[in-house]
Amino acid sequence: MELRDAIQKLAVEMPAYGYRRITAALQRGDWVVNHKRVLRLMRADNLLCLRRRAFVRSTDSNHQLRVYPNLARDLKVSGLNQLWVADITYIRLALEFVYLAVILDAFSRRVIGWALGRTLEAKLALEALQMAIARGRVRPGLVHHSDQGVQYASGAYTELLTEQRISISMSRRGNPYDNAQAESFMKTLKYEEVYRTEYLDFAEAHRGIGKFIESVYNQKRLHSGLGYLPPVEFEQQLLLQSELLVGQA
Repeated sequence: MELRDAIQKLAVEMPAYGYRRITAALQRGDWVVNHKRVLRLMRADNLLCLRRRAFVRSTDSNHQLRVYPNLARDLKVSGLNQLWVADITYIRLALEFVYLAVILDAFSRRVIGWALGRTLEAKLALEALQMAIARGRVRPGLVHHSDQGVQYASGAYTELLTEQRISISMSRRGNPYDNAQAESFMKTLKYEEVYRTEYLDFAEAHRGIGKFIESVYNQKRLHSGLGYLPPVEFEQQLLLQSELLVGQA
């Protein structure tokens, strides 16, 4: 009964978690339990999440601006701030659509820049980029990867990347797998936050989405690709490992 109670509390706090992430969260809390038992209990309590909504992309690549080659395709990412990935999606409110631009570090999956706006103008993507740069994460050799959307090909956006000496990379047209990490985050955001919330207005959407990104996704959500660690904790462990290596040297 104690295990069942712990599973139910996790399922309420993180309602989109499947049984594998619930298992990982339990094990982080010192429970000795395997995924088969968790699956059985979650199925019995009807706690398995269902995902049936389609994902829609929101960028327009039909323009005459310069398109850059895909540098990310052959890039072997081995650390933080080697590759940033960017994308834009729409969010439906009660009376309008709003748009979200995000930038993630490809190694840690952490959202390092984001902006919510009422239009798809280039300044939306630019605000997300400015936030990422302001965090002080730009390093030599950094590559910024996006689709061929007009927001990312705009003069203001590419000029800022060039000023920061960030290499520009773009996906092939019509190939979503080239930017899969950013699109994966958008799906997570929609399934775990947007589809579960009815935002009354822009201000409420901004608060809710900002809280999800900064406090839930970055700080709490377990990622299978990170050994079931949240992005911030994963980055902290990398930093500690780096400091230990320096100390040993």
